[in-house]
Amino acid sequence: MAAAAAAGPSPGSRPGDSPEGPEGEAPERRRKAHGMLKLYYGLSEGEAAGRPAGPDPLDPTDLNGAHFDPEVYLDKLRRECPLAQLMDSETDMVRQIRALDSDMQTLVYENYNKFISATDTIRKMKNDFRKMEDEMDRLATNMAVITDFSARISATLQDRHERITKLAGVHALLRKLQFLFELPSRLTKCVELGAYGQAVRYQGRAQAVLQQYQHLPSFRAIQDDCQVITARLAQQLRQRFREGGSGAPEQAECVELLLALGEPAEELCEEFLAHARGRLEEELRSLEAELGPSPPAPDVLEFTDHGGSGFVGGLCQVAAAYQELFAAQGPAGAERLAAFARELGSRYFALVERRLAQEQGGGDNSLLVRALDRFHRRLRAPGALLAAAGLAEAATEIVERVARERLGHHLQGLRAAFLGCLTDVRQALAAPRVAGKEGPGLAELLANVASSILSHIKASLAAVHLFTAKEVSFSNKPYFRGEFCSQGVREGLIVGFIRSMCQTAQSFCDSPGEKGGATPPALLLLLSRLCLDYETATISYILTLTDEQFLVQDQFPVTPVSTLCAEARETARRLLTHYVKVQGLVISQMLRKSVETRDWLSTLEPRNVRAVMKRVVEDTTAIDVQVGLLYEEGVRKAQSSDSSKRTFSVYSSSRQQGRYAPSYTPSAPMDTNLLSNIQKLFSERIDVFSPVEFNKMTALILYPSALIWPWRLSASSQLLPSCRC
Repeated sequence: MAAAAAAGPSPGSRPGDSPEGPEGEAPERRRKAHGMLKLYYGLSEGEAAGRPAGPDPLDPTDLNGAHFDPEVYLDKLRRECPLAQLMDSETDMVRQIRALDSDMQTLVYENYNKFISATDTIRKMKNDFRKMEDEMDRLATNMAVITDFSARISATLQDRHERITKLAGVHALLRKLQFLFELPSRLTKCVELGAYGQAVRYQGRAQAVLQQYQHLPSFRAIQDDCQVITARLAQQLRQRFREGGSGAPEQAECVELLLALGEPAEELCEEFLAHARGRLEEELRSLEAELGPSPPAPDVLEFTDHGGSGFVGGLCQVAAAYQELFAAQGPAGAERLAAFARELGSRYFALVERRLAQEQGGGDNSLLVRALDRFHRRLRAPGALLAAAGLAEAATEIVERVARERLGHHLQGLRAAFLGCLTDVRQALAAPRVAGKEGPGLAELLANVASSILSHIKASLAAVHLFTAKEVSFSNKPYFRGEFCSQGVREGLIVGFIRSMCQTAQSFCDSPGEKGGATPPALLLLLSRLCLDYETATISYILTLTDEQFLVQDQFPVTPVSTLCAEARETARRLLTHYVKVQGLVISQMLRKSVETRDWLSTLEPRNVRAVMKRVVEDTTAIDVQVGLLYEEGVRKAQSSDSSKRTFSVYSSSRQQGRYAPSYTPSAPMDTNLLSNIQKLFSERIDVFSPVEFNKMTALILYPSALIWPWRLSASSQLLPSCRC
């Protein structure tokens, strides 16, 4: 153990583990190396010996201390430790020495290649720097030689350079003088060849010099010649501008050249607008000729294309050229241009409105919307150039006005379709019945009318929906996003048609003498059922469909569905009531005439049922069948509990049936429900003027009551029993 301890540090031991070391090594250097090893292994003072941190740094027995003394350490171990502990200390120390030696060898092996590569790199860098130093020395020598040569050349050529500079200046001056002396001939040649732009550029280049040296006689003569030629050039440009044969770009070029020649801008501005007015008025006359009655007018899309490419395109060119040429005019010039565009634009809009008015009777909305879209798109460009003229706003107003008129046209179309359906129903009801062939029933006619009206409504919605399509340029305007959908389509078209339909139906009840008498009762019954169906489901369906297609905004007031349903229900009730009244009036007049034309005092005792009563029963049965085709049976509660009346009624009716049964053979079988309804007239308290409910029983009870109740009241005065009627 002592030998191992005294052997000194191995290749892997710490530098401070042994006092042995290179001769003359300073203690400070040893401490630094020892601290670097401890930092590498992450050890603190005292951890290597297993003691707590923070020992005395001057302790000679501290293995990791800077003042470690092996002799003192061994003496301490021999005195304090038994043999077994000494052996353990030796074993532990040998293990640590081997571990340190292994770690050191590992570090050497791992960094050997790096050391070799670094050595080679350093050697190569040294060689490269030696070569670079040689090249830099040669470059410095060459630069010195070049500098010397340059200095000698500059000194030699200094006088020549000054002379060359003076000669170049004189040459440039001579060229300018030559240009000035040749200027009149050049201007004359350009004018003869029609190169007006080149002539104006020549004049512009020389004008300042001639103005500056006009006091010299030679320059004064050149200036006078140039002024004469320039005046002739300006005259030719004005002549070319006044002829107006060229297009707008050529005329704008003429004005630009005249402005460059110093012509008055105010006068040129007036002439420019006057010539532009002539061209645009020619386009307007061409459009107006297309509206004439003699030639076939083109379709509205072709008309708007012609106007957009001709008039609107020309107006855009005029506005762009005017703003470019006369920008110096300021607000006065802009207002002059705006007034010019506003005047001609109003005439163009009047022609467009005349052409659009011819399309109001047509049924193709797609072509009209495409034409309006192109009309609106083409006016965006002049609208941006001429914001003060308000052309874009006027175009939008025209589109909105056409859309409103189109809604009115579709409303009239729906009204005409409804009246056409009523005419078809009248013809079907009045058509003679062919033997062996049944005509259309009321249920079939009702279904045809309802489906036809609904299909016309859907077609109208699809047609006006084109105004709000995303690809249409004006669909994002506030009117088409709000008022058009709510007030125009929903309220004006749909709600307006539903109310018009109800008013038309009610008109058959308002004037019984004129319309009601000529109206087939079956038509009243059919219209009543149609209005009831609208109140039940159709109105809600149509308005929901409209709201979904047009996204009606909530901020606009709209008619509630319940209000329309109430109006439709009231119309249906009035029609059904009028139907009952008309049918009762027809048969009551027949009975009254039959009673009034017979002398009851001298007549014989009746043996059979009179023909008029058979006719009454047949008509009543037909009415029962007719009402049953459109309305359900229904239930009516008795309004009287007088048992004597019910008993008398049953007894009287049974006796009448037994009395007249052998000889009564009606042409049509009589329904027992109809007989029971007639019997209720004498057993129940029936209010003749009570509102009619929408079922067959109520209609049939009120119909005979309106017919027979006045006869019961006058039976005692005429001494006629009700059974004899």
